[in-house]
Amino acid sequence: MALHCYCRFSGHSQYKESKGYLIIFYADIINAMLIRASGQKLQMAYGQSLKLLGLFELPEKSEIITSGDIAALVYLWNPFTIVACVGLSTSPVENLAIILSLYGACKGLAPLAAFGWVMATHLSLYPVILIIPVILLLGYGPDTPPRKLFMRRRYIEVGDNPSKDREDLMDRPEVPHVFSWRLIIHFLFWTSLWSVYVLVLCGVSVKQYGGLWELFKRTYGFMLTVQDLSPNIGVLWYFFAEVFDFFRNFFLIVFHGNILFMILPLAIRLKHRPYFLAFVYIAISSMLKSYPSVGDSALYLGLLGLFVNELADMQFSFFLFCGYIGVSLLSPVMHNLWIWRGTGNANFYFATAMAYACLQIILVVESVSAMLNHDRKLRKLSLPELQVGKT
Repeated sequence: MALHCYCRFSGHSQYKESKGYLIIFYADIINAMLIRASGQKLQMAYGQSLKLLGLFELPEKSEIITSGDIAALVYLWNPFTIVACVGLSTSPVENLAIILSLYGACKGLAPLAAFGWVMATHLSLYPVILIIPVILLLGYGPDTPPRKLFMRRRYIEVGDNPSKDREDLMDRPEVPHVFSWRLIIHFLFWTSLWSVYVLVLCGVSVKQYGGLWELFKRTYGFMLTVQDLSPNIGVLWYFFAEVFDFFRNFFLIVFHGNILFMILPLAIRLKHRPYFLAFVYIAISSMLKSYPSVGDSALYLGLLGLFVNELADMQFSFFLFCGYIGVSLLSPVMHNLWIWRGTGNANFYFATAMAYACLQIILVVESVSAMLNHDRKLRKLSLPELQVGKT
């Protein structure tokens, strides 16, 4: 908003020069709108799942909050979002590509999901891991409780009813649909098409600068080799500034491999909640990537608001809230003391970076635990009702 007001009241010539900067402002607005639309889709699926489990009174008693509105507000009014916008960071544009991919997958729009994923991967290497939650979203649909919970309820109901009613119960569409391969094939086709299109355009654009190989070397290679050790809110810059060159390649593999090692276990455990899985992947990559920014945190904190109902019992929420505020205030102070005033050293600023990384670890662990506990709670609430039906 500050950027928009500046462009409006700074004169006609300056407003013309600032038109390019407005792209960042409008990207944030579009991000919030897409997050809100995704939240509405997720909440609709959540309500249908409760109804299929026989928990008709649960939404009325708990007064389910509109998660899409909360997530959009959290994203727009997040200080990290405002800082990234005023600082003219390109993070909002990268976030737009990621959210566009998740929104398209949530709505079942394979071309849109493929376009968003290809552009997100083109702008930054790390969103490549989001292909797993995107495929799960297209295949299974939005987040639901585990499928085996619906199947167990179906079998118990069929076993407790007379034979004449069993056919009617079996014909009821109470179990979430099976994996849809048709959308996956469409997604892979459009992914190939968009990838070829982007590569051709990039090849034509950088032909005189060394071609595609030089492009990959200066973008993806720069991220993977961590050549620039300028201080940032991550932890890799300090570590590789201290480590011996002999061990540099080994630790590069270790740090980047940490992201890959977590992909498969989380995908197996959270395959029934692909949108939440995407949030976890984004948070992990924001924590372990070579050059993180506050715009990355703004994205996953905004997506966290989509699950306010499921994560209502998450522990350490107040501690995390205070921790993020403390790190946000101390980090620029320590940076100023070290870089500009010269009255501190690198350990001052690195301490805030370590605290920030620890907060992100706690957030990921507690959110995953709270989501799994929520699924267990739904199982306990649905099965006793079936026992009452028996009596």
